[in-house]
Amino acid sequence: MVIDNRSSVPVRLLMLLAGLFIFAVSMALSLQCNLGASSWTVLHDGISRQTPLSIGIVTQIVGLAMLVISWVGGIRPGFGTLANMILIGSFLDLILWSGVIPEAESYPARFAMLLASVVVIGLGSALYIKAGFGAGPRDSFMLVVHRRTGIRLGIARWLIEVTAVALGILLGGDFGIGTIIFSMLVGFSVDWFFRLLGVRIVGPSRSATQTAKA
Repeated sequence: MVIDNRSSVPVRLLMLLAGLFIFAVSMALSLQCNLGASSWTVLHDGISRQTPLSIGIVTQIVGLAMLVISWVGGIRPGFGTLANMILIGSFLDLILWSGVIPEAESYPARFAMLLASVVVIGLGSALYIKAGFGAGPRDSFMLVVHRRTGIRLGIARWLIEVTAVALGILLGGDFGIGTIIFSMLVGFSVDWFFRLLGVRIVGPSRSATQTAKA
């Protein structure tokens, strides 16, 4: 994945940090909406409930597992991959510990928080991808599954997330109607923010392709 981004390195670093923090805010919103967390967060929450680990630490451990598997599968991690693995979990624990996002009680508040989670994750994803420091561990794992099985990326992503949700449910994770709504809307949110922020993913140049084939 090659990002068309001509911004300076300091600006790109700010984009990366802002994107990862906003991503963690989205996860916290999905947890606190009281309708069901986003797909991977269901798994992280389930593991956290069965262990003494915080959900942020679980997020980091799962990210590390995805990173190692992806590396073995031929996808080398970038700086952004490592930052994603470490910082999102740290930010998530900090947000939940601070209590800045209270648990929603009324149904209007629950749905408002759920929709906010969908919107916010689109912005966070666009920012950290636009920074151009590498995909997250879970995205890298999706690419490995695609390469090893030959199935389409969209189907690979769907299968991985369904598996994550199923395991999370078995472990008692925060699953509900919000999880389903989130999965149906998140693609539109990410696509809209990619367009809004001008995130362009370009293919490799001809010379790079020829070098790879040589």
